[in-house]
Amino acid sequence: MAASYRYFLLAFMVIVLDQTSKMLVFNNMYLHEEINVIGDWFRIHYLLNPGMAFGIKWESEFGKLALTLFRIMAMFGISWYLLKMAERNMHTGFLWCMGLILGGAVGNVIDSTFYGVLLGNAPAEAPTPWFHGQVIDMLYFPIFEFVWPDWVPYLGGKYFEFFSPVFNIADSSIFLGVVTILIMQKKFFKEAPTPKTENAEVPSDNADSITAESSQNTPPAA
Repeated sequence: MAASYRYFLLAFMVIVLDQTSKMLVFNNMYLHEEINVIGDWFRIHYLLNPGMAFGIKWESEFGKLALTLFRIMAMFGISWYLLKMAERNMHTGFLWCMGLILGGAVGNVIDSTFYGVLLGNAPAEAPTPWFHGQVIDMLYFPIFEFVWPDWVPYLGGKYFEFFSPVFNIADSSIFLGVVTILIMQKKFFKEAPTPKTENAEVPSDNADSITAESSQNTPPAA
């Protein structure tokens, strides 16, 4: 348990940074306001996300409630898993990644669970503000944009922007943790080498005697 505190501390730091950035946006910007940070390719854009990543939501009255409850269960599941993996002395890189994932998960759970009541940002059609809060997104990186030439099949004349999603620090933490695990999985989950077994070699003197004995004991062919 003592060895795992640092990974939970990382998760806590992600939560603090995530919630601080969201409160700064909520208290200092109006919805859909945009601030250029570095040129046009890094902006702070205040959005509310009523559902999952990239604005996906369930078309059901209790879809958001189910999603929030799932996030809460996932949060506890990740915490338990991180604790168990730390007890098994898993690769420290993997444990740091799990700390990032846990911090991001808790950050978005706080939004979904409490923001509907504390910030009053639950959708108008929500049956209750509890567990129906909307996640605050603000990080926007439209690195480049262009219009497809008319001669491109199916895409001609259409506008294209890379990278268009708006997300937050919690999303970034989850993404960084998951991608790092996928890239480094061979290192993180490397199996311990199995001891090599050497075949017993029969000395040449004994080998000759064994061969002679076997030839003497072999019955003659009919």
